[in-house]
Amino acid sequence: MRQVSSGKGAIGIFDSGYGGLTVFRQIRDLMPQYDYIYLGDNARAPYGNRGFDTIHQFTWQAVQWLFGQGCPLVVLACNTASAKALRTIQQQDLPVSDDPSRRVLGVIRPTTEMLGTLTKTGKVGIMGTEGTVQSGSYVIELQKFWPQLQVFQQSCPMLVPLIETGMHSSAGADFFVRYYLDALFAQNNTIDTVLLACTHYPLLLPLLQSLGPAGMQYVAQGPIVANSLADYLLRHAEMKQRLTTRGDVQFFTTDSIVGFEQHAAIFYGQPVIAQQVFLG
Repeated sequence: MRQVSSGKGAIGIFDSGYGGLTVFRQIRDLMPQYDYIYLGDNARAPYGNRGFDTIHQFTWQAVQWLFGQGCPLVVLACNTASAKALRTIQQQDLPVSDDPSRRVLGVIRPTTEMLGTLTKTGKVGIMGTEGTVQSGSYVIELQKFWPQLQVFQQSCPMLVPLIETGMHSSAGADFFVRYYLDALFAQNNTIDTVLLACTHYPLLLPLLQSLGPAGMQYVAQGPIVANSLADYLLRHAEMKQRLTTRGDVQFFTTDSIVGFEQHAAIFYGQPVIAQQVFLG
């Protein structure tokens, strides 16, 4: 019989690039006592237009690396990875791993549990990457918790490249944000709540608010995921006891350290010192 590890470790946070840092910052602000290891697979980003098998392969490699650093709990702070890889990891990979007691959580379930409480019209919009939208994960999960809701999706393939190249305050960003908003609200003009189903998109919040309909409610995932993780640890004392609590943070990237540190500071909101790692 495989043995459950009794060792302690940090909480692992994974994203395909930089966007997960907007979620991580909210998690750390809420629970600064824990140790964290953040891994960005920037060398292979973006994940949004890749197939299910490729995203699963990349994500599982990253999760295994974080396990190797001693993390008993990993959060996929990435919508595409959560949509296309989490279920397979939870149901197929973890049960046959060296330590099946380790856990991998995503951002979709906690978001969908909350989203239905925010809309008054019962019409919600989803803005995400092509991979997230094509997976239908949000529609499926929302139907479980809020079957009465009508859900309208809009893929926004140009937004992540604009943000990661620092162009999210440019006139080009105005054009694409307006284009995607128009396409979303053309599906239904009584949408009153829009989920930013990509962890990059909070950086576009001022632009969305200025270009979209007045009074529209845009929902960022960071606070929702942070609160959900805190609740999870309250309900799972056995996992909480496996986490180290020195308040340490480490950042790793699969790409250039200099480039990562420059971009990551924008998403994280403060300077970042990173190390490079190679996956695969």
